[in-house]
Amino acid sequence: MSTALDSSMDSLQIGTNGERSVTPSPPNSPQHNESCNIAPLTPSQSPRHQARTHHSHSFSVVVAIDFGTTSSGYAFSFTKDPEAIHMMRKWEGGDPGVANQKTPTSLLLTPEQKFHSFGFTARDYYHDLDPEDAREWLYFEKFKMKIHSTTDLTMETELEAVNGKRVKALEVFAHALSFFKKHALQELKEQCPASVENYEIRWVITVPAIWKQPAKQFMREAAYMAGLISPDDSDQLLIALEPEAASIYCRKLRLHQLIELSDKPLANGFEPGSPINSNFRQAREQLRRSRHSRTFVVETGMGELWSEMQTGDRYIVADCGGGTVDLTVHQIEQPQGTLKELYKASGGPYGALGVDLAFEKLLCQIFGKDFIETFKAKRPAAWVDLMIAFEARKRTASPRRANPLNISLPFSFIDFYKKHTGQSVEAALKKSSMNIVKWSSQGMLRMTSDAMNDLFQETIDHILHQIDDLMKKPDVSGVKFLFLVGGFAESPVLQHAVQSAFGKTCRVIIPQDVGLTILKGAVLFGLDPTIVRVRRSPLTYGVGVLNKFVEGKHPKEKLLVKEGKNWCTDIFDRFVSVDQSVALGEVVKRSYTPARLAQRKIIINIYCSATDDVVYITDPGVRKCGTINLELSEPEENSPRKGRREIQASMQFGDTEIKVTAVDVATSKSVKAMIDFLSN
Repeated sequence: MSTALDSSMDSLQIGTNGERSVTPSPPNSPQHNESCNIAPLTPSQSPRHQARTHHSHSFSVVVAIDFGTTSSGYAFSFTKDPEAIHMMRKWEGGDPGVANQKTPTSLLLTPEQKFHSFGFTARDYYHDLDPEDAREWLYFEKFKMKIHSTTDLTMETELEAVNGKRVKALEVFAHALSFFKKHALQELKEQCPASVENYEIRWVITVPAIWKQPAKQFMREAAYMAGLISPDDSDQLLIALEPEAASIYCRKLRLHQLIELSDKPLANGFEPGSPINSNFRQAREQLRRSRHSRTFVVETGMGELWSEMQTGDRYIVADCGGGTVDLTVHQIEQPQGTLKELYKASGGPYGALGVDLAFEKLLCQIFGKDFIETFKAKRPAAWVDLMIAFEARKRTASPRRANPLNISLPFSFIDFYKKHTGQSVEAALKKSSMNIVKWSSQGMLRMTSDAMNDLFQETIDHILHQIDDLMKKPDVSGVKFLFLVGGFAESPVLQHAVQSAFGKTCRVIIPQDVGLTILKGAVLFGLDPTIVRVRRSPLTYGVGVLNKFVEGKHPKEKLLVKEGKNWCTDIFDRFVSVDQSVALGEVVKRSYTPARLAQRKIIINIYCSATDDVVYITDPGVRKCGTINLELSEPEENSPRKGRREIQASMQFGDTEIKVTAVDVATSKSVKAMIDFLSN
């Protein structure tokens, strides 16, 4: 085996046949890709799985934050009483007729970009500002989707406030998390006679399962900035996948806590007349009565529905939120009741926000796109008022509703339109020939029920298409249940569409307090993160390596000659494949060596792809997705291992985040390792 050559770079190079080399090449070798820079001590083999020991920290309380696109909230549970989940206390402000157990994901910063308020307080204060003053304040709402839609997310990514001013996204999210930390700690202080120290709290933050690794890391970085935890105590924070959290919660439900959308005879061996409560009126009355108490008691074991299920039974959780639809497929494992993910998370940006955008598009058709854009810029607070009014009416939309819905137009909208165009709002409606939208003399847009339902159509079509595509996968055959969860799942329009499309294939079920399902499940996940035993890798991950050049097999442009040896550069060395099952407690372990004896830092570049047919890191669709930085300590002078260093790196894919641990064999000390997805 050849020795690794010295390199001007603090990096490594892999040779998959066991021989080691380095990446620097002469200036006249432009074809060489310097991203291949690590070397193994042994020939690269298929991933070796090794059991990982779970180290349990003595947390006394779990606090979960459901950070949603439209609304957010928190809940907590004391580890000494894990059956009791305590919901957050009632928020200040709120909308009439709404439970308000969560608060709008709205943040208000002062003109000096200092934190002012969050949630209802932020929304109402911004509403009451003088229109001219409001243009100086920075108001953010429904900003979570920016993290999903940004393809090149970094620590420097910015968000735009309603008034057009920009702030670093990390700061916006940190302000929101800091608010929840303060709110939760105050409530813990009031409820617990003995003070709870920060190190005794395990925090859980929810994210969509379809989010990529950079977005998950972004939330963790925001939590660090907000002071929830220190980077040195990273295990104190768990990232929970939203549909997984919902699935975990549904395991605990009793039959009277579930609403079945139909009692018709269904497929997959189930008889009609199920004891699941299908009476909406009775279920809602039960829910209304329970809301005076904010402590929710869950089953010690599994709920009645789960107790009847057998090993291998499969179900889909469709998390329909404000920003995304997030789908996951789980299989029951008895008798322990753990869950196995059958197919990688799927879905897309098809949440309730799409209905809001459809309404905005309708306004543009009536009043003109230029006017709407000008109004949003000049009267940002009034625009927020208009969307709040629409939100209230959107919640009452139903496929069976016959009478029209009235949407209040702010006076400033009516006045601004008159000044801007010289004509009245009523004249604009008549001119637009929009028969489905009329003008009410009380200052309201009067929409037919069909017109309101049409605003849902495109978004719901996307959701149905996503679920249908998933059900057609060979790995997802024989699904018995479809659990509809998330804030958008409260919509009768969506419920009716899903039941009509899939009610003959499986049983469509909604937990009673559907908007809080994810939040409660996140608490349960924090109490026991091992409930989901097997997950699927969302992407193919690997690193760039060198291998011995084979004539006729490798392209000549990949040839790299070094010390008389012919190498093929840019080869993709796979760690895990897309949709591959990875069990909790299993790791992929490899050994590497530095290129230089005196090297104190190792940089390993990670690549990913949505397909499994990758050969080279330069193939289409392959992108650099992260960097592992390994810090090395100086071995003792008399150490028998002084010289060529061995680094044993373990990559863990089975949790909700990719983690890396590494051991410097020369010193027997753990090496601090981090995959950085945000600095590329």
